[in-house]
Amino acid sequence: MSDHHRVSRRQLFGMAIAAGGFAVSGAVNSVFAQALKRTPGEILGPFYPVLRSVEKTADLTALPGKPGRAAGQVIYVMGRVVNVQGQPAKGASDTNPAPLDPNFEGFAVQDTDAEGRYRFKTIKPGAYPATADWMRPPHLHFEVTGKINRTITQMYFPGEPLNDKDLLLQNIRANKDSLIAKVLPATSDVEPDSRIVVWDIVLDKG
Repeated sequence: MSDHHRVSRRQLFGMAIAAGGFAVSGAVNSVFAQALKRTPGEILGPFYPVLRSVEKTADLTALPGKPGRAAGQVIYVMGRVVNVQGQPAKGASDTNPAPLDPNFEGFAVQDTDAEGRYRFKTIKPGAYPATADWMRPPHLHFEVTGKINRTITQMYFPGEPLNDKDLLLQNIRANKDSLIAKVLPATSDVEPDSRIVVWDIVLDKG
């Protein structure tokens, strides 16, 4: 991965729904516990660049009017936004910024569907130095606004060595494992070298 994908990967991505869109062959069928725990909150930023237009899109790997595609591994991030009773948070929305790739769409505003489902296509972020002696692991930022609750949080990838050393992730005292997504192989209807990333977000009331 090139240096500009390792540095400043502070990304905030959107909730996407696309009726009749991307099919996952059952990959998004999440298993909820009888008593769900709220997704832990984390800090919102900072982000780069600071100012940028906001698009409503489910594909953050390309910019409108530009032929190129953002560099890096394509991932399809999806899941559900629900309350602690497992009821879907319909119409939950998210706003976002991202890295310095000329073909990368780092801002988006998207809504969940009637079942609380979201999905979007993006590039897996790399690690970046937060300070001279602190490397942040790959992660995505989410700001989710439901009808009642607003949650700011971060999603992490499994198996990343930096997860165990990350000051923010390790500072989470309760339900920390819920911030780690599940990564699945590509299905037949997406790029063969892409990955499916499944992550559910639990709000208090929705």
